Amino acid sequence: MSEPTSAVRAFVALELGVEVREAVGSLMASLRPRVAGARWVRPEGVHLTLRFLGDTPPERVQQLLPLLAAAASGTGPLEARVSDLGTFPGSGKPPRVLWLGIQLPPSAFSLQAECERAAVAVGFPPEARLFRGHLTLARFRERVLRPSLPPVDLGPLRLDTVALVRSELQRGGAVYTPIARFPLGDAG
Repeated sequence: MSEPTSAVRAFVALELGVEVREAVGSLMASLRPRVAGARWVRPEGVHLTLRFLGDTPPERVQQLLPLLAAAASGTGPLEARVSDLGTFPGSGKPPRVLWLGIQLPPSAFSLQAECERAAVAVGFPPEARLFRGHLTLARFRERVLRPSLPPVDLGPLRLDTVALVRSELQRGGAVYTPIARFPLGDAG
């Protein structure tokens, strides 16, 4: 983990365990032949975004750290289920994002709200969009027809770590580096 000395593109996320990321990677490999025009994310970078921050100056990073630590410690580990595929936006417009659904308990929405409050408290504008927990698998480069998607159920998973993450856009896709990690409740 590293502390930035200049503004970084950042977000707050729940990290996924290695086994879940491997299962998601296998799913993505099986979908590639069925989904045309997609730019796939790196399986090792799949995460559940709680709050996208964008360009974040170092002083805001420092201000966020104790607020995120408090939000994480006030929430116990989460049990969720990974299932269903879909696209954003919904029907009527060409898809831009292919996602894998994640069914979250109420405490996950409370955690997300705490992360939102932390971001606003240090000067970020409020997020206008409603939080919809999902794992982004791919983005579409151009207008494509909505793909026919198979039923998917990867089963339950445990989420026990919030991370403040640096996102570096590179030619082969975004590279994510944790700035700080915070265990949920007694997950440490």
